[in-house]
Amino acid sequence: MALTGKAGEFFDETGRIARFAGRFFTMGLKPRYEIRELLTQCFIIGYKSLPLIGLTGFIMGLVLTIQLRPSLTAYGVESELPVMVGIAIVREIGPVITALIFAGKIGSSIGAELGSMKVTEQIDAMEVSGTNPFKYLVATRIAASTLMLPVLTILGDAISMYGAYIGVNIRSVTSFHLFFSQIFNSLSFGDLAPAVIKTFFFGFAVGLIGCFKGYNSSKGTRGVGSSANSAVVLSSVLIFIIDFLAVQLTDILGLNY
Repeated sequence: MALTGKAGEFFDETGRIARFAGRFFTMGLKPRYEIRELLTQCFIIGYKSLPLIGLTGFIMGLVLTIQLRPSLTAYGVESELPVMVGIAIVREIGPVITALIFAGKIGSSIGAELGSMKVTEQIDAMEVSGTNPFKYLVATRIAASTLMLPVLTILGDAISMYGAYIGVNIRSVTSFHLFFSQIFNSLSFGDLAPAVIKTFFFGFAVGLIGCFKGYNSSKGTRGVGSSANSAVVLSSVLIFIIDFLAVQLTDILGLNY
């Protein structure tokens, strides 16, 4: 019975999230658009997340280079270090790590913000005043998350590669032009396109789960904390699931070669 109960809760939660996503596509994308609020959320979600994403990317590129160097040196292919680091960052490490940092910062922020508005009845007050809270609060945040994460991923990848360049020059001397020429000459459409496309789905998942948990929060301030925590956990799990599906799809389509 306990397993049945947990399974029932899982499928019920999945159905509610699916209906919430359907409501976004049917209601949130219809006029009238909240352009000003969307731009505000793009600034908050995108620009204000850049310092954390940039710092994480820089350290990630630096550490990855330092860790890979001894192994490549042992096999006599140290010259391939920029290529391996560049492909690893662009294909997998950059998008996934950026998305997980994004989920921790933005997913929890959205869940806590909307949860606080829910338990203090601010959302109900918006409905009474004639404002559509779903379009104003939910649609704008999901759209901003979907649009901003790819931008943050590209910037994070660039900063991470610069960190890798610093890491290479700790033990040897490589020119900036040579380092990045090796990376860009090794990258192809099959490396760039899937990596960028899947970040749109990562961003959508983070925004959707954060808004869903916050918009349906209950049980007072304790429920707000629970909403923020569960938003991070669930969106992180979804990121790994989406990434797995994306890797399988690109492999089937032959884009990994």
